[in-house]
Amino acid sequence: MRYAICFTPSAGNPLALAAASWLGRNVFSGLPVEHPSLRGIGLHEIAFHTALPRRFGFHATFKAPFRLSHGATEAAFLNDLMLFADRMDPVLLQGLRVGRIGDVYGLILDRPCPAVDHLAASIVQVFDGFRAPLSEAEIERRNPDRLSAPQFSNLNRWGHPYVMDEFRFHMTLTGPLLGRDFARIEEAMKIHFDPALVEPVVIDHLALFVEAEPGAPFQVHSLHPFGRIANRRIA
Repeated sequence: MRYAICFTPSAGNPLALAAASWLGRNVFSGLPVEHPSLRGIGLHEIAFHTALPRRFGFHATFKAPFRLSHGATEAAFLNDLMLFADRMDPVLLQGLRVGRIGDVYGLILDRPCPAVDHLAASIVQVFDGFRAPLSEAEIERRNPDRLSAPQFSNLNRWGHPYVMDEFRFHMTLTGPLLGRDFARIEEAMKIHFDPALVEPVVIDHLALFVEAEPGAPFQVHSLHPFGRIANRRIA
Protein backbone atom coordinates (compact mmCIF):
# COMPACT_ATOMS: atom_id res chain seq x y z
CA MET A 1 0.00 0.00 0.00
CA ARG A 2 1.22 3.48 -0.88
CA TYR A 3 -0.29 6.77 0.26
CA ALA A 4 -0.17 10.29 -1.20
CA ILE A 5 -1.42 13.58 0.26
CA CYS A 6 -3.00 15.62 -2.48
CA PHE A 7 -5.67 18.10 -3.45
CA THR A 8 -8.57 17.20 -5.68
CA PRO A 9 -11.95 18.98 -5.78
CA SER A 10 -14.87 17.27 -4.07
CA ALA A 11 -16.70 14.64 -6.11
CA GLY A 12 -19.59 16.84 -7.32
CA ASN A 13 -17.47 19.90 -8.12
CA PRO A 14 -17.72 20.97 -11.82
CA LEU A 15 -13.93 20.84 -12.15
CA ALA A 16 -13.81 17.30 -10.72
CA LEU A 17 -16.52 16.20 -13.16
CA ALA A 18 -14.76 17.83 -16.13
CA ALA A 19 -11.47 16.16 -15.17
CA ALA A 20 -13.09 12.74 -14.68
CA SER A 21 -14.56 12.98 -18.17
CA TRP A 22 -11.29 14.14 -19.72
CA LEU A 23 -9.20 11.45 -18.01
CA GLY A 24 -11.84 8.74 -18.42
CA ARG A 25 -11.94 7.73 -14.75
CA ASN A 26 -13.57 8.99 -11.58
CA VAL A 27 -10.91 9.12 -8.87
CA PHE A 28 -13.51 8.75 -6.10
CA SER A 29 -15.41 5.72 -7.40
CA GLY A 30 -12.64 4.30 -9.56
CA LEU A 31 -15.19 3.76 -12.33
CA PRO A 32 -14.59 4.61 -16.00
CA VAL A 33 -16.18 7.79 -17.40
CA GLU A 34 -16.94 8.52 -21.04
CA HIS A 35 -14.55 10.97 -22.71
CA PRO A 36 -16.01 14.24 -24.03
CA SER A 37 -16.76 14.84 -27.71
CA LEU A 38 -14.58 17.79 -28.68
CA ARG A 39 -13.87 19.41 -32.01
CA GLY A 40 -10.39 18.72 -33.36
CA ILE A 41 -9.58 15.68 -31.23
CA GLY A 42 -11.07 12.18 -31.36
CA LEU A 43 -12.13 10.04 -28.43
CA HIS A 44 -9.39 7.50 -29.16
CA GLU A 45 -6.80 10.29 -29.14
CA ILE A 46 -7.99 11.62 -25.78
CA ALA A 47 -7.83 8.07 -24.39
CA PHE A 48 -4.26 7.64 -25.66
CA HIS A 49 -2.94 10.97 -24.35
CA THR A 50 -4.57 10.55 -20.94
CA ALA A 51 -3.43 6.96 -20.31
CA LEU A 52 -0.64 7.95 -17.90
CA PRO A 53 -2.52 10.49 -15.74
CA ARG A 54 -5.63 8.28 -15.75
CA ARG A 55 -3.97 5.83 -13.34
CA PHE A 56 -3.12 8.57 -10.87
CA GLY A 57 -6.42 10.41 -11.20
CA PHE A 58 -7.07 14.14 -11.10
CA HIS A 59 -4.99 15.71 -8.35
CA ALA A 60 -2.24 18.08 -7.31
CA THR A 61 0.47 16.32 -5.30
CA PHE A 62 1.67 17.71 -1.99
CA LYS A 63 3.26 14.59 -0.48
CA ALA A 64 4.27 12.17 -3.24
CA PRO A 65 3.36 8.45 -2.97
CA PHE A 66 5.13 6.68 -0.10
CA ARG A 67 5.01 3.49 1.92
CA LEU A 68 4.52 3.76 5.67
CA SER A 69 7.72 3.62 7.70
CA HIS A 70 8.46 0.71 10.02
CA GLY A 71 6.26 0.95 13.10
CA ALA A 72 3.89 3.54 11.62
CA THR A 73 0.21 2.67 11.40
CA GLU A 74 -2.51 3.88 9.09
CA ALA A 75 -4.62 4.86 12.11
CA ALA A 76 -1.89 7.13 13.50
CA PHE A 77 -1.26 8.63 10.06
CA LEU A 78 -4.97 9.37 9.54
CA ASN A 79 -5.23 10.92 12.98
CA ASP A 80 -2.29 13.24 12.33
CA LEU A 81 -3.66 14.15 8.90
CA MET A 82 -7.02 15.06 10.45
CA LEU A 83 -5.34 17.19 13.13
CA PHE A 84 -3.11 18.91 10.57
CA ALA A 85 -6.07 19.75 8.30
CA ASP A 86 -7.99 21.09 11.29
CA ARG A 87 -5.29 23.77 11.75
CA MET A 88 -5.25 24.91 8.12
CA ASP A 89 -6.99 27.85 6.44
CA PRO A 90 -8.40 27.64 2.90
CA VAL A 91 -6.11 28.66 0.04
CA LEU A 92 -7.53 30.55 -2.96
CA LEU A 93 -5.99 29.53 -6.28
CA GLN A 94 -6.21 32.62 -8.47
CA GLY A 95 -5.50 32.16 -12.17
CA LEU A 96 -5.71 28.37 -12.49
CA ARG A 97 -5.70 27.57 -16.20
CA VAL A 98 -4.83 25.00 -18.85
CA GLY A 99 -1.12 25.23 -19.55
CA ARG A 100 1.99 23.31 -20.53
CA ILE A 101 4.80 22.02 -18.31
CA GLY A 102 7.50 20.86 -20.70
CA ASP A 103 5.75 18.46 -23.07
CA VAL A 104 2.87 17.71 -20.69
CA TYR A 105 -0.39 19.62 -20.24
CA GLY A 106 -2.31 20.24 -17.06
CA LEU A 107 -3.81 22.95 -14.91
CA ILE A 108 -1.22 25.47 -13.73
CA LEU A 109 -1.21 28.83 -11.96
CA ASP A 110 -0.51 31.94 -14.02
CA ARG A 111 0.93 33.75 -10.99
CA PRO A 112 2.87 32.78 -7.85
CA CYS A 113 0.82 31.63 -4.84
CA PRO A 114 2.96 31.73 -1.67
CA ALA A 115 0.09 30.28 0.39
CA VAL A 116 -0.06 27.05 -1.61
CA ASP A 117 3.75 26.81 -1.67
CA HIS A 118 3.78 27.10 2.13
CA LEU A 119 1.02 24.50 2.47
CA ALA A 120 2.91 22.05 0.26
CA ALA A 121 6.19 22.52 2.13
CA SER A 122 4.45 22.10 5.49
CA ILE A 123 2.86 18.82 4.41
CA VAL A 124 6.18 17.45 3.15
CA GLN A 125 7.89 18.24 6.45
CA VAL A 126 5.15 17.31 8.91
CA PHE A 127 4.43 13.87 7.43
CA ASP A 128 7.95 12.81 6.53
CA GLY A 129 8.20 10.71 9.68
CA PHE A 130 5.52 8.40 8.25
CA ARG A 131 7.47 7.83 5.02
CA ALA A 132 9.57 4.72 4.56
CA PRO A 133 12.99 5.40 2.96
CA LEU A 134 13.12 5.01 -0.80
CA SER A 135 14.51 1.77 -2.15
CA GLU A 136 17.39 1.83 -4.63
CA ALA A 137 14.94 0.94 -7.40
CA GLU A 138 12.66 3.83 -6.43
CA ILE A 139 15.59 6.25 -6.50
CA GLU A 140 16.68 5.01 -9.93
CA ARG A 141 13.17 5.49 -11.31
CA ARG A 142 13.59 9.19 -10.58
CA ASN A 143 16.56 9.38 -13.00
CA PRO A 144 18.85 11.03 -10.42
CA ASP A 145 21.52 11.76 -13.04
CA ARG A 146 19.14 14.19 -14.73
CA LEU A 147 18.27 16.13 -11.59
CA SER A 148 19.73 19.47 -10.55
CA ALA A 149 21.67 19.65 -7.30
CA PRO A 150 18.67 21.00 -5.30
CA GLN A 151 16.37 18.37 -6.83
CA PHE A 152 18.82 15.57 -6.01
CA SER A 153 19.10 16.88 -2.45
CA ASN A 154 15.30 16.92 -2.15
CA LEU A 155 15.08 13.36 -3.43
CA ASN A 156 17.46 12.13 -0.76
CA ARG A 157 16.06 14.26 2.06
CA TRP A 158 12.33 14.24 1.33
CA GLY A 159 11.81 11.33 -1.08
CA HIS A 160 10.85 13.48 -4.06
CA PRO A 161 12.85 15.97 -6.16
CA TYR A 162 10.12 18.55 -6.78
CA VAL A 163 9.39 19.84 -3.30
CA MET A 164 10.26 22.97 -1.30
CA ASP A 165 11.76 25.58 -3.65
CA GLU A 166 11.36 23.17 -6.60
CA PHE A 167 7.59 22.78 -6.03
CA ARG A 168 5.21 24.10 -8.71
CA PHE A 169 1.49 23.59 -8.24
CA HIS A 170 0.01 21.63 -11.15
CA MET A 171 -2.70 19.10 -11.92
CA THR A 172 -1.51 16.82 -14.73
CA LEU A 173 -3.95 16.03 -17.55
CA THR A 174 -1.86 14.43 -20.32
CA GLY A 175 1.19 12.34 -20.90
CA PRO A 176 4.06 13.70 -23.05
CA LEU A 177 2.87 15.23 -26.33
CA LEU A 178 4.60 16.00 -29.60
CA GLY A 179 5.19 19.66 -30.36
CA ARG A 180 3.10 19.48 -33.51
CA ASP A 181 0.05 18.58 -31.38
CA PHE A 182 0.41 21.26 -28.70
CA ALA A 183 -1.84 23.98 -30.15
CA ARG A 184 -4.64 21.66 -31.28
CA ILE A 185 -4.88 19.71 -28.01
CA GLU A 186 -4.51 22.83 -25.89
CA GLU A 187 -7.44 24.42 -27.70
CA ALA A 188 -9.61 21.35 -27.12
CA MET A 189 -8.65 21.27 -23.44
CA LYS A 190 -9.49 24.94 -22.97
CA ILE A 191 -12.92 24.42 -24.53
CA HIS A 192 -13.52 21.55 -22.13
CA PHE A 193 -12.06 23.02 -18.91
CA ASP A 194 -12.59 26.79 -19.12
CA PRO A 195 -16.28 26.65 -18.07
CA ALA A 196 -15.26 24.80 -14.89
CA LEU A 197 -12.58 27.42 -14.14
CA VAL A 198 -14.77 30.51 -14.25
CA GLU A 199 -14.88 30.60 -10.45
CA PRO A 200 -11.58 30.52 -8.50
CA VAL A 201 -10.66 27.12 -7.10
CA VAL A 202 -10.33 26.95 -3.32
CA ILE A 203 -8.23 24.36 -1.50
CA ASP A 204 -10.38 23.77 1.58
CA HIS A 205 -9.46 20.14 2.24
CA LEU A 206 -6.75 17.56 1.65
CA ALA A 207 -7.34 14.28 -0.17
CA LEU A 208 -5.62 11.09 0.88
CA PHE A 209 -4.96 8.94 -2.19
CA VAL A 210 -4.07 5.25 -1.97
CA GLU A 211 -2.47 2.72 -4.30
CA ALA A 212 -3.68 -0.68 -3.06
CA GLU A 213 -0.89 -2.61 -4.80
CA PRO A 214 1.99 -1.75 -7.16
CA GLY A 215 0.64 -0.52 -10.49
CA ALA A 216 -2.97 -0.25 -9.27
CA PRO A 217 -4.94 2.94 -10.01
CA PHE A 218 -4.80 5.55 -7.29
CA GLN A 219 -8.12 6.31 -5.64
CA VAL A 220 -9.36 8.78 -3.04
CA HIS A 221 -9.40 7.14 0.37
CA SER A 222 -10.74 10.12 2.34
CA LEU A 223 -11.13 13.90 2.34
CA HIS A 224 -9.92 15.97 5.29
CA PRO A 225 -11.59 19.39 5.51
CA PHE A 226 -9.66 22.36 6.80
CA GLY A 227 -10.58 23.51 10.29
CA ARG A 228 -12.51 26.65 9.58
CA ILE A 229 -14.53 24.89 6.89
CA ALA A 230 -15.32 21.94 9.19
CA ASN A 231 -16.28 24.25 12.07
CA ARG A 232 -18.53 26.31 9.81
CA ARG A 233 -20.35 23.16 8.64
CA ILE A 234 -20.86 22.02 12.25
CA ALA A 235 -22.15 25.46 13.23
